[in-house]
Amino acid sequence: MSDTVVDAHLHVWKPDAVHYPWLAGQHTPLARPFLLPDVTPDLDQQGVHRVVLVQSADNRADCELLLLQALSSPRVAGVVAWVPLTSTPDAAALLDAWRREPVVGVTHRVQDEADPQWLLRPDVHDGLRLLAERGLTFDVPAHTPQLLRQVVELADRHPDLTIVVGHLGMPPLATLRAGEHRDWERWSSLIGDVAAAPHVVAKLTGLPQAAGPGWDAAHLRPAVERALTAFGPSRLMLGSDWPTSLLGADSYATAWSALVGTLDEVGSDGRAAVLGGTADRVYGLVRATSAL
Repeated sequence: MSDTVVDAHLHVWKPDAVHYPWLAGQHTPLARPFLLPDVTPDLDQQGVHRVVLVQSADNRADCELLLLQALSSPRVAGVVAWVPLTSTPDAAALLDAWRREPVVGVTHRVQDEADPQWLLRPDVHDGLRLLAERGLTFDVPAHTPQLLRQVVELADRHPDLTIVVGHLGMPPLATLRAGEHRDWERWSSLIGDVAAAPHVVAKLTGLPQAAGPGWDAAHLRPAVERALTAFGPSRLMLGSDWPTSLLGADSYATAWSALVGTLDEVGSDGRAAVLGGTADRVYGLVRATSAL
């Protein structure tokens, strides 16, 4: 693989220094430090030369950890950070403080919010306008049908904001494997509605976890094929979701190689887009160190 290959969704975290409220229950096996040096040998082995680090907690401490990792490695091409979108002045102040840092987008763990309409709140609307003005993306972990529907409305409200749908909206691959098609058809319809907005892109991440125990690459293909039909390669990017991916795969290599394998029938230009070109364009990775 060439040096254009980008893992567009990689996490690092350090529970002894940063609070991660979700790192319990089924995630308890991951409740230890995972930093860039831990995955670097795997990145080398798989031919992944650049990564986009994505925040794992809605607090500044986590973002500072990501920026420190970025400072220590030229492999980090961008950081998707967190800012308090419900307070535009505070969000602007943080972005100003990071103006020389490789912050290329912002995300928020909307799936953890008690308010099911959080994405559509007026104060969040103001925060998203700030991102659009600064040319930053908004990455949405739209893990439920309700959140996918809200992304459709969000895209209509913010035509100048690039929205990135994380984990492809969590396609119900496990139930599809079990022969149940109702949830799959609903997801497929919703992802088509989301893709109808040209300023929305999606990440092929989290699919091994969505497929459930005992998955293989063939179980991931229906979601990838639907995504290619809906978005096209120029609006898709590939991400490992490491180390969360370790809940569904025994190693970085297992998850990454399976995802790459789903692109075998994609033409060379489309494959290049999914493996790096889309991330370069959407996140502006070539200018990641310039001022916001």
